[in-house]
Amino acid sequence: MKKVPLKAALLITAFFAFMGNLSFITKTEEAPSVQQQEFREIIGKIEKGETLFDIFKKYKLDISELYKIREASANIHRLRELYPGRPYKIVLDNNEQINSFIYEIDDDSFLNINRTDTGFSAEKVPINYEKRILHIGGTIKDNLIASMEEGIENLLLALQLSDIFAWDIDFTTDLRNDDSFKIVVEGLYLDGKFKKYGNILSSEFSNDGDIYRVYAFEQNGKIDYYDETGQSLRKAFLKAPLSFKRISSFFSRGRYHPILKIYRPHHGLDYAAATGTPVSAVGDGTVLFAGRRGQYGNLIIIRHRNGYKTYYGHLSKIDKGVRKGVQVDQGRIIGYVGATGLATGPHLHYELRINDRQLNPMSIKLPRSTAISKTMRAAFRQFKDRMNSELATVNPSDHISVNNETTRG
Repeated sequence: MKKVPLKAALLITAFFAFMGNLSFITKTEEAPSVQQQEFREIIGKIEKGETLFDIFKKYKLDISELYKIREASANIHRLRELYPGRPYKIVLDNNEQINSFIYEIDDDSFLNINRTDTGFSAEKVPINYEKRILHIGGTIKDNLIASMEEGIENLLLALQLSDIFAWDIDFTTDLRNDDSFKIVVEGLYLDGKFKKYGNILSSEFSNDGDIYRVYAFEQNGKIDYYDETGQSLRKAFLKAPLSFKRISSFFSRGRYHPILKIYRPHHGLDYAAATGTPVSAVGDGTVLFAGRRGQYGNLIIIRHRNGYKTYYGHLSKIDKGVRKGVQVDQGRIIGYVGATGLATGPHLHYELRINDRQLNPMSIKLPRSTAISKTMRAAFRQFKDRMNSELATVNPSDHISVNNETTRG
């Protein structure tokens, strides 16, 4: 099977305009080069610590022009924010004045500044990728990331997949070897070469005998993910406050405490993770407590709707701005894993309570938030049927692979 080339970092694409027409150029040289044409062109990449002022000095350009293009782009992209490795192009006229300046802001857009009769005008231009539908299958070996091939794009795809299923699958505890996944995802290409993955359009995850299917669908101008019945995947609480970390101690009514050397109830989950690992609020709520409390060490307690509370203990640090009375959103980073209080090593102690009664976070069932509206149900069923046909062509294998590509406009 043909595999997607994932070493996107090996190629650096410089985007430039000439007389109003956009085109693309791929360069691999480390040092900027000067090309002789009707207009003189300076093409290069931002070096570490380099500023636009440094570039102007290097090529003996008019510094007054620098201030003018900075002013023109101020409300679009600050030219003080240049990042190493990003390509740029400066076009000079026969009088050595700047005709245009182009800089790649990120993987999705570039800054285009052109001289006009009254000065300079700037715009942020989206990169026009060619979109193809990619079919990807895989089988779980140890964990989701380990089941993907190497490469930053596969890592990002794994994180995107885990975010989509975050309300149903805890990727730290629920995965089993030989679980499988199928993904229908946008592949973004430039000049026929794969650059990165776009949005996941649909996915099927087989987890311990249960089958989960999700579909990306736009409703009220917003794209969200829905299950086969048209219910939103979003719930009041995420399944876990940490991603891709193993749980060191499961919910139990009689856990042997490693320090006190006694058996006692352990009303929560202990997530073993490196000190400093970000901890997220599992749901929207109000901070009831943020500070030091006995054996918990640094502790955050959040009150949620319908009598629910969540506890986050042994934190090394509480995030700035998290204090009593503050409203927090689901997924916001509230603190960082540590070993404060009564702890043998760095981990997060997580509890879920309702009306101060401890619950097992791994077994509680929570309602979905929204559903497909009546007026959109027919369109959703049509899209779901098409995606199911796409998913049916994917055969999970031991390694992530592409078995079909369909060009999308």
